[in-house]
Amino acid sequence: MSELPPAGEQLPGLESASRAPAPAIAPITAARPRVKPVDRSQLTWQMLDVERLIEPEHSARAIWELAGRLNLDAFYTPIEAVEGTAGRTPWDPRLLVSLWIYGYSRGISSAREIARRCAYEPAFQWLCGLGEINHHTLSDFRSNHDASLRELFVQVLGVLGAEGLVSLERVMHDGTKVKACASGDSFRREQRLGEHLEAARQLVQSLEQSANDEPSRQQAAQQRAARQRQQRLEHALVELEKVRQAKRDVTGKDSARASTTDPQARVMKQADGGYAPSYNVQMSTEASHKIIVAVGLSQSSSDFAELLGGVNRIEQNLKTQPKQLVVDGGFTSRQNIMETAAQGIDLIGSWSEPKGGNTTGQALAPEFRAQAFTYDAAQDRYCCPEGHYLRLVYQHQGIGVVQHQYRADGSVCRACQFKAQCCPRGAQGRAIARSVDAPEVRQFREKMQTAQAQQIYSQRAPVAEFPNAWIKEKLGLRQFRLRGLLKVGCEALWACLTYNVQQWIRLCWLPKLASAQN
Repeated sequence: MSELPPAGEQLPGLESASRAPAPAIAPITAARPRVKPVDRSQLTWQMLDVERLIEPEHSARAIWELAGRLNLDAFYTPIEAVEGTAGRTPWDPRLLVSLWIYGYSRGISSAREIARRCAYEPAFQWLCGLGEINHHTLSDFRSNHDASLRELFVQVLGVLGAEGLVSLERVMHDGTKVKACASGDSFRREQRLGEHLEAARQLVQSLEQSANDEPSRQQAAQQRAARQRQQRLEHALVELEKVRQAKRDVTGKDSARASTTDPQARVMKQADGGYAPSYNVQMSTEASHKIIVAVGLSQSSSDFAELLGGVNRIEQNLKTQPKQLVVDGGFTSRQNIMETAAQGIDLIGSWSEPKGGNTTGQALAPEFRAQAFTYDAAQDRYCCPEGHYLRLVYQHQGIGVVQHQYRADGSVCRACQFKAQCCPRGAQGRAIARSVDAPEVRQFREKMQTAQAQQIYSQRAPVAEFPNAWIKEKLGLRQFRLRGLLKVGCEALWACLTYNVQQWIRLCWLPKLASAQN
């Protein structure tokens, strides 16, 4: 056993060991956070309470409740499936009505989109009870119930009227242009329509000859599409003739055209100044709560001829006429003034003074214009600035006005030194026209000069244009999805029905629900 070294001395090898480098210390690293991964590949079973998919104040509940209060017998009558017999059970019309109203309220006008949302969106799931509805069912229901839909619109007016929300003391009538489901490039003249029609007929004949006794599903679809195109082109030629009769081209050039996709659409001027295939939607809105009481559709870009139709629709829907009707200048004509006066309706509307005076020339010297001629009522004649007379030559009885034509003797005018300044070029003598309005028209003009009438007219825009803006902005109806007057009329009616239901929810259902919860 070796002895320890004396005190103060180091052990052998200790010096070299103490001088050896210390071992390296590994750096401490932070641990990676542990989170739950999202696994979307797994299948799960869940308990779902359908009734709790939407909140109690959700608008879908209100729409479903209102649909249950209405008489939908007109929608049930065409259903052939009855209890105790075989056959496929169709969807409840109450559900289809509710789906379309809720869809339009969300700005959704596509049947395919509504059918898709029924698979995942809570409100649509709640309405259909997690069922899946084919888009064909929705599409057919929207366009195949014109009379039933109008009856439904009237019933909703009845519900609103029972709540005190409909008054015909004052009604504002207005029109708005909504684009058709057609392109401007689809309009063709008669020759091109004939060429397309002949090609379509040949295609139909070729498909029918090549098809088997029992054509496949694809062949049947091709035949159906070809026949539909042929029918549209035949319809386009009929509509083109209507356009030709209504359109008077002073140059004699035949500029009539019709659309190959929606023959009943007409090119109309839009609010932005452009032109597009459109329909003219006419809406009558009562002033107390801005409820639409009547809706119609027109192919005319002008509003003059649409006012009386609006009055008739109001009377059809509510069994009474409006007491006062407020319109803009597009509806103010002598004929409308006379007709509304005959029916006892107080018409309020803007009035532009007609341009009177000379009827045979436009570029006359200012000192010889019609205003410079003096009218002698006792003799029923005009006197020109040079003292010569213009005598009555004929009268024309128009609607609400009598046109009087006065003419000077040609020999007198030819001898006058001011003939070049007074008479239009090529005229034998100077002519003056005078319009005499009917008493109803004069009374209307005098009424519109009063402060009361002006104050009433100032309320027109906030009332009449409110539903137009709502339907276009909130419901998104800036272009129709359907084609043809009948189907487009149904789509316009669905939009206006939805608007009225939304007003019922806002003014009646929600306040009553809040009161019941308190």
